[in-house]
Amino acid sequence: MSPLAAIALGANLPSPAGPPEQTLSAAMAELAGAGTILARSSLYRTEPVGYADQPPFVNAAVALSTTLDPEALLDFLLATERHYGRDRTRDFPNHPRTLDLDLLLMDNLVLDSPRLTVPHPALAGRRFVLAPLCEIAPHLRHPILGKTVAELLAALPDEGSNRCGAVQKLSPPQGRH
Repeated sequence: MSPLAAIALGANLPSPAGPPEQTLSAAMAELAGAGTILARSSLYRTEPVGYADQPPFVNAAVALSTTLDPEALLDFLLATERHYGRDRTRDFPNHPRTLDLDLLLMDNLVLDSPRLTVPHPALAGRRFVLAPLCEIAPHLRHPILGKTVAELLAALPDEGSNRCGAVQKLSPPQGRH
């Protein structure tokens, strides 16, 4: 069986595909080029984290079965971001963007290379990532912390950028494939 990759999607600027909601829907479909999409979350409107002077984000998550190794999957994700107008050379932390794709988990893989860290180092502390991921894969286990996505989400404080009201479901689930 191919490894299961959990991917977070986010956007708060229009892309060539349209507004963030359309960008995420188009990007989710494009992820099928990297494997088989097993599940897609609802879309969530989320408040910006860190740099607050920007539009709200739209976030989602995808569970993908893939035969790509982590570095090849990262290359696919970066190429997809560029296709939707993202220029990482102009980025600053927590900046506005047309599309952000993050590899969150890949089975039980623990990897820390110059290009990629898996599991994603900020995964356990971000409601805007955990809420969509929990919708489609609550049982996935963080290979370092030993907790499921549902347990990580439940452990977040209901304050600041992690308060429940900062992450609001916009749409019904995109379906399982």
